[in-house]
Amino acid sequence: MTVRRSTRSFLVMGLVAAVLGSILVGTAVAGSSVSSNLAVPTNSALPTATAEPAPTRDSTPDSTAEATATTDTAALSVLETLPVKGRAPQTGYDREESFGSAWQDVDQNGCDTRNDILARDLSALVVDGGCEVQGGTLLGPYTGQTITFVRGQATSSLVQIDHLVALSNAWQTGAQQLSQEQRVALANDPLNLLAVDGVTNSRKGDGDTATWLPPLKTFRCAYVARQVSVKATYALWVTAAEHDAMTRILSNCPNELATTTTTTTDAVVAPGAAPIAETPNDVYFHNCTAARESGAAPVHVGDPGYGGHLDRDGDGTGCE
Repeated sequence: MTVRRSTRSFLVMGLVAAVLGSILVGTAVAGSSVSSNLAVPTNSALPTATAEPAPTRDSTPDSTAEATATTDTAALSVLETLPVKGRAPQTGYDREESFGSAWQDVDQNGCDTRNDILARDLSALVVDGGCEVQGGTLLGPYTGQTITFVRGQATSSLVQIDHLVALSNAWQTGAQQLSQEQRVALANDPLNLLAVDGVTNSRKGDGDTATWLPPLKTFRCAYVARQVSVKATYALWVTAAEHDAMTRILSNCPNELATTTTTTTDAVVAPGAAPIAETPNDVYFHNCTAARESGAAPVHVGDPGYGGHLDRDGDGTGCE
C-alpha cells in the first residue's frame, strides 16, 4: 500500500510539474514575441505601409482616355533641356481668367485643391465629415518653423498654398501658349503646390529663383528641383538670370532629382519622345538628346516631334 501511494504521488507530482512547465514556456514565448514587435532600432528607417488607394470618381479604368508617365532625372540635367529666353510681357495676365478660379477639384476626388494639399502636407490633421481640413500642424518647408493651422476667418491665412513657379512667372515664360485647360492643370498641379507659412509666402510674391529663395538653406535644392520639374513638365522656359541661379543652387546637390510628368490623350508617343503640352494631343521630343537617339535629328519647325522648347536659339532650327 505504501509503495502504491508513493508511486501514485510521484505520478501526480510529475503531471503537475509538466503542466506548470508548459505554462511557463508558453508565457516566455508570448513575452518574447511581444518584445520583438516593440523593439525598433532608433537608427533604422521604419518601413512605409502601402495602403489601398481610396476610390475616386475618376478611378474607373479607361485605357483610351489618357496615359501618364513620370520620370525622375537629375535636376541639373533637366535644367539644361529648358530653353533660355527673356520674359514675355505680362500683358493679358489675369489669375482667374488665365488659370481658372482658386481652388478647383481638377482630379475629381470630391475635395478642392487647397484641402488636398493641406491634407498632404500637414500632420495631426483634423478633418470634418467630408474633406475640409479644420486643423493640423505644418513644419514650414521655407523656414523650418512649426505652425499650428486652425481654419477660421482670422487664422486660415497663416498657412497658404504656394505655387513654386508663380503663375505670373509661368505666364511670362511660356504659359500664354498653353490651352486654358492646361493652365488650369498647372495652377492645381500638386507638383507645383506646397503648404507654407503665409508671411514667407507673401514675401516671395511672384519671385523666381534669381530673386527669391527659401530662408531655410537646406531646402533650397529641393525647392529649385521642383521648379525645374514644373517648368519641364509644362514646357516653360527660364530667363538667363533664373538659369544661372538654378545652376548655382543645383551644383551643390548634383544628385537632386527632378520629376516630370507627361500626359497623352489618345496619342501615340514616338520612341524616345515625350508629350510636351503646347497644344492638345501634340507629341514632342523631350529634348534634343531624345531626338538624336531616336534617329529623328535634325528636327526643324514643322517636323514631327518638333516643339518650341527645342529651339534654344530662337531661330526655328531646333535640334541639329
